[in-house]
Amino acid sequence: MKRIPDWFMHFRNLRTRLLVWYFLLAVSTTGIAVWVTRHIYCNRLSDQAETALAEEVERFQRTATPFTDRQLTSTETMALFDQVLANYVPVDNESIITFVDGQFYQASRPLPAWLQTNPDLMAQWATLTTSQRHWVEDADYTIFYIAEPLVVGNTVEGVFVAIEDKTIAYQSGTGAIRLVLKVSAGVLGLFFVVAWITAGRILRPLRLMNQTARQITESDMTQRIPIQGTDEITAVTVTFNQMLDRLQAAFDGQQEFLKDVSHELRTPITVIQGQLETLVYRPEKQAETMALITNELQQMNRLVNDLLLLTKAECPDFLILKPEDLDWLTEELYLKARSFTPDRDWRLEAKGLYPVTIDRQRFSQAVMNLVQNAVRHTQPGDMIALGSAVTDDRLQFWVRDTGEGIASADQAKIFERFTRATNNNTQFEGAGLGLSIVNAIAQAHGGHVDLSSRPGEGATFTLIMPLEPLTTQSEAHESHSHCRRQPTHY
Repeated sequence: MKRIPDWFMHFRNLRTRLLVWYFLLAVSTTGIAVWVTRHIYCNRLSDQAETALAEEVERFQRTATPFTDRQLTSTETMALFDQVLANYVPVDNESIITFVDGQFYQASRPLPAWLQTNPDLMAQWATLTTSQRHWVEDADYTIFYIAEPLVVGNTVEGVFVAIEDKTIAYQSGTGAIRLVLKVSAGVLGLFFVVAWITAGRILRPLRLMNQTARQITESDMTQRIPIQGTDEITAVTVTFNQMLDRLQAAFDGQQEFLKDVSHELRTPITVIQGQLETLVYRPEKQAETMALITNELQQMNRLVNDLLLLTKAECPDFLILKPEDLDWLTEELYLKARSFTPDRDWRLEAKGLYPVTIDRQRFSQAVMNLVQNAVRHTQPGDMIALGSAVTDDRLQFWVRDTGEGIASADQAKIFERFTRATNNNTQFEGAGLGLSIVNAIAQAHGGHVDLSSRPGEGATFTLIMPLEPLTTQSEAHESHSHCRRQPTHY
């Protein structure tokens, strides 16, 4: 494979390309401006010279008009030119030259050096038969002339030539333009250096972003880019850091999730393995051992199903939304809750009389998880109350109990996966996913879960959801990604 030249690799650098294009644009703009300025300057000199010489030719023609009604002798022609030269008012860098019978006759001032060394031009003027105006440019001089022959009848009696020497004006203009180019080159060079340094400062966050991305590994995602300024690149830097924060949070959550799952699965697997190993030595307890193994497998199955449910909760098609009558749904869930255990004081506190749009199955699952949680943390005779209401276009469904309550330290993390507030009731001990599922279902509906509890005074969990679902699943998750705590419904 052919090796890429080093200079091309440097040109691939954003800073280099940006400044190269800037430099080319600046040089092109300056060059065009200087060229246009010189063109305008030359045109003005040309117009000035042509106007001035045209006036001199017009004066000559007015003076010669009375002499053109008859044939002139050489002496009369000379006398005419003498009169023209006598009436001529000398002007700087302007001169008049006359020719009679094809020979130089007289000039308003001594012939310049450039004209003395240019006999071909003198011979051309001396033999003109028609008017001629022309620019003559050379390395040492720049002139403009108008040659007007004196024609009487069909005979050329002489030639009148008006010359404007613009050498000094052109040299001054050219010198000024060269000076402008030199100064512009110096200024552009200085600006290029300043722009190089400035571009390096501006693009520094991008280089740091590249370095940070290279330094990030599976085990280290702590690198962040320093934030400086308030421009668009700074905004990109902030967004990049926020993306890293989200990735790190997801990474940490994944690691914690895998650790928790492995811990939760290790216990039933160990129990099953131990029971199978001892079954050979205790065949008389085969039925008891198989029942225990079946129970552990059921717990593992529930754990897997709960994890799948939490994963599906992040998918757009998690919910199947339909209109439901809140009052009938509340009563149905209350009757279903009473079937869990008859030794609790079950109560139906209120029923909201308003149609709602929800996923009936998922909503019922969330409520039943709250009911199971209430049963798990109450004793026989404790009250468990259900109720629903509609306030400010939002559905509220609560499950309230008078059980052991939840400590403040546990309330901050109770909706996290594999988190349990208490473990004093081993009969109903689960994997710690129930409230996480409740929270996920509420967020999928565009709502959240409120918790109000004090140790020894019970707890109230309230599902708060909009009567009409949000337009997209992602909006629902973004709108309520936390669990708020509000006053109880006692």
